[in-house]
Amino acid sequence: MTVIRNGLIFDAVNKDPYRADILIREGKIAAIGNDFSDTDVIDAAGRNVYPGFVEAHCHLGLDGYGIGVEGKDYNELGDICTPQMRAIDSFNPFDPSVGFALKGGVTSVATGQGSSNAIGGTWIAVKTSGVSVDEMLIKDPVAMKCALGENPKRCYREKGNSARMSTASVIRNMLFTAMDYMARKEAAGDDISRRPKFDHKCEAMIPVLKKQIPLKIHAHQANDILTAVRIAREFDLKMTLEHVTEGHLIADQLAGAKEYMLAVGPTMTHASKFELQNKTFETPGILAKKGCHVSIITDSPVIEQEYLPLCAGLAVKSGMDPFDALKAITINAAEHVGIADRVGSIEVGKDADIVIENGSCFDSMSEIEAVLIDGKRVL
Repeated sequence: MTVIRNGLIFDAVNKDPYRADILIREGKIAAIGNDFSDTDVIDAAGRNVYPGFVEAHCHLGLDGYGIGVEGKDYNELGDICTPQMRAIDSFNPFDPSVGFALKGGVTSVATGQGSSNAIGGTWIAVKTSGVSVDEMLIKDPVAMKCALGENPKRCYREKGNSARMSTASVIRNMLFTAMDYMARKEAAGDDISRRPKFDHKCEAMIPVLKKQIPLKIHAHQANDILTAVRIAREFDLKMTLEHVTEGHLIADQLAGAKEYMLAVGPTMTHASKFELQNKTFETPGILAKKGCHVSIITDSPVIEQEYLPLCAGLAVKSGMDPFDALKAITINAAEHVGIADRVGSIEVGKDADIVIENGSCFDSMSEIEAVLIDGKRVL
């Protein structure tokens, strides 16, 4: 057992921090209170104690650090529609960026394919410590990645996809095809002779149609965001919205679609393409004040993963409530990914993923002094 003693706890559940001890047993938070006795004590007096930070959207371990094209395993450029691809088969635990994330206090991430494909395949959620994706895995799959906007247009312009409506039609076509395949398969029952010929793409889409996993739709521009909402409602699907760069321009419309969680970012970057021209750190705060469910993301490696808390701090500087900003990189991000039963807050029964800092996590001058994952000190 381990006790973290005398820290000021920001648990991502209660708005106000409080001073208490945390008892850790078998990798879980066993109790929160006072006067726990144990030989393994971490003295957090004068320190802030946070849940391990959670990234709802990145490409960690798939877009290699400093190794050029060979290390980029996050897009399949031979086909615009690849729902059968699985991020778990590309994730590299030894990529240096995974270690950088850990040093920044980011203990859990949702990671996967980029956004060249209209439908790119399934994502995973992993911890940031380990030597095997299988031992690091929290959940697989967490979502089916899709993309609207400039990326599919640019990457497949010469292959019949040169307009936003073209990309939307690819997604719709796959959904209709998978619906037909699933209906025929279910109608056949145990009669193998009546079953449709195996289709890997359609099989991969069945969990989406059954609402077992959401579509995770990349959409920066306001019209793309609303197209994503339109598609999700047409097919009655679960969905999360990713990037939401122009979300502040349609805040009222998104407030009327609160069933869809929003991951906002990356913002601490140059506006490298047209659809990013209206990006601002005000966006997450504006949407949170409208009652939307908001996470803040780095889209690593677009922004280095370890700067996730700094991005939240910049949102606070731009008007976001500090508690909303903390939730945006902890419990909200965990809920966005579907792993909040294990991570994202300091609560009894959850994984003991904990960050201890000598200042505010939003402050670039603050230093992380300890990181625990599953109760084990990894930094």
